[in-house]
Amino acid sequence: MKDFKNKVAVITGGASGFGREFANIGAKLGMKLVLADVQQEGLDKAKAELEAEGAQVLAMRCDVRKADAVQALADATMNRFGSVHLVFNNAGVGSGGLIWENSLADWEWVLGVNVWGVIHGVRTFTPLMLECAKKEAGYEGHIVNTASMAGILNAPNMGVYNVSKHAVVSLSETLYQDLQLINAPVGASVLCPYFVPTGINNSERSRPDDVKGDATMTASQRAAQAISDKAVSSGKVSAAEVAQRTFDAIRDNKFYIFSHPHALGNVQTRMEDIVQQRNPSDPFEAAPHIREMLRAKLNVA
Repeated sequence: MKDFKNKVAVITGGASGFGREFANIGAKLGMKLVLADVQQEGLDKAKAELEAEGAQVLAMRCDVRKADAVQALADATMNRFGSVHLVFNNAGVGSGGLIWENSLADWEWVLGVNVWGVIHGVRTFTPLMLECAKKEAGYEGHIVNTASMAGILNAPNMGVYNVSKHAVVSLSETLYQDLQLINAPVGASVLCPYFVPTGINNSERSRPDDVKGDATMTASQRAAQAISDKAVSSGKVSAAEVAQRTFDAIRDNKFYIFSHPHALGNVQTRMEDIVQQRNPSDPFEAAPHIREMLRAKLNVA
């Protein structure tokens, strides 16, 4: 996808973090923007600020866990702008702790947003984009799914998140291959950020009532929250930088997008473990102090 001006971009999780930065760049490129989020206040603020800069914006509250909500988003997009060219399935939440200590509500919430949100986005918007391509000469489209380095690595004490993001990577790779198979004028990418200050460590603020967790956190969940708070808040790569890399990747039709390419050494080690049939390597081998800090928080000798 080379030309962005006057094209329509749909962004879930568009009120903050990567989503808001995607919108900022889209606005500068002259795109028409559709922002979806569960945070109404953030949506209203983003819409007002972007419109003040001259962008055309449709802002809509949308719980991506729900198929009918995502369909309503697509319908509203077509009613307002008549087409869709770029889709960011970006809404995401985080949750940690020892994998057997996560509640059913934790699993339903994280998988609902991180996995089902992307599933609904792909099922709803891909056929819509293919229909738009039949009616628009020279149509170019692209879908970006936000995963994580947790989608290709498996750090301890964050199992629910790992599972959700591995699913997004698999879904995205398959989407890419399926689009290639039919020679579609639609590209696909997967974004795998590491620790970037986006506010995902504060996901609980937008957790719906139907999947509210137990207010009493286990020691492992408290440890995961503390480490996440520190790692995310101290991230040196900004969400704006990652958003720009993402648009560059869309323009160059690159599939894998990484915020921290130096972390790929850990991915190579994991792949070698698999190919050589070794037990999984210690993820803290290069940073044993993190392992010891985590064990101390868990009161493990």
